[in-house]
Amino acid sequence: MFDLPGLTDLLETATPFALPLRRTFRGLDVRDGVLLRGPVGWGEFAPFDDYDDVAAGRWLRCAIEAAYGQWPEPVRATIRVNAILPSLAVAEARDWTLRARDEFGVRTVKVKVAESSPSEDLARLVAVREVLGSEGRIRIDGNGRWTLTEAEAILPQLVRAAGGVEYVEQPLDQLGDMRRLRESIGVPLAVDEGLRRAPDLSDPALPELIRAAGDVLVLKAGPLGGVAVAIELAKRIGLPVVVSGALDSSVGLAAGLALAAGIADLPLDCGLGTGALLAADLVDQTILPTAGALAIGRRAPDADALAAAAAGVAPVRQQWWVQRLSAAYGTLVP
Repeated sequence: MFDLPGLTDLLETATPFALPLRRTFRGLDVRDGVLLRGPVGWGEFAPFDDYDDVAAGRWLRCAIEAAYGQWPEPVRATIRVNAILPSLAVAEARDWTLRARDEFGVRTVKVKVAESSPSEDLARLVAVREVLGSEGRIRIDGNGRWTLTEAEAILPQLVRAAGGVEYVEQPLDQLGDMRRLRESIGVPLAVDEGLRRAPDLSDPALPELIRAAGDVLVLKAGPLGGVAVAIELAKRIGLPVVVSGALDSSVGLAAGLALAAGIADLPLDCGLGTGALLAADLVDQTILPTAGALAIGRRAPDADALAAAAAGVAPVRQQWWVQRLSAAYGTLVP
């Protein structure tokens, strides 16, 4: 728990930043946000532009928790992670997977689908399976882009191309449609946006809706309002959990790692290995997996790296972030 600091206190330490990406991801070539400094450490406020003020308020709550509050006592010191594969050309997808396997020791890859043509998705999955071999695990993520009819038609093809998948993450936008898909297709489904975009996370009906729609629960500290809130949601919903990030910097990643470290049972690799997507960071060395895992712990920004990232923010965007933080803060004040 923590006391809500004043808006003036937050703005005094708020530092907008911009980090270039190695590859376009989620339609972005730059990942930007705001760092906040508090008595405990640093928090990262970086809701994507399409989040409304209420959703951004959850993200701000997570950043304040990181800077002013305390995270639960960890039950593990390292977190096994998956690699994430954007919509790349087949040759590049193969190279990306080889690096994840050989350099980072990762044996689980999440492949973004439904962003390009089905034929490209199929070819990409074949390439990933060739690199990983039969022992590797593949997940696919549709980000809610399909209709129910489209998903029923394309998913069996994608699963065959991948040589089997661990699960399909959020193939459809609506939980009701996911429930119907789950009943008609023999592939495990994971709920991500269906939870974090819920209007009211305290809705007593929400856990049953999610359990009916999915077999796995994806938790993200920022979009859900912080580590404590996410852990409580995991307890209420009761599904196997995968903790994922949201294209965080190595400073902001600490909240996701704290969440993964605080979940009692964590049988699946987590989606926190997104540092490979960053071309620059707020620390001198980006946090990347070693032997397929990341060590938990808070990271402070490197002064030079933070200065460079702050210098990349245009004045109009700096003001935009100040206004956005202020509007998000307004949703937290009683």
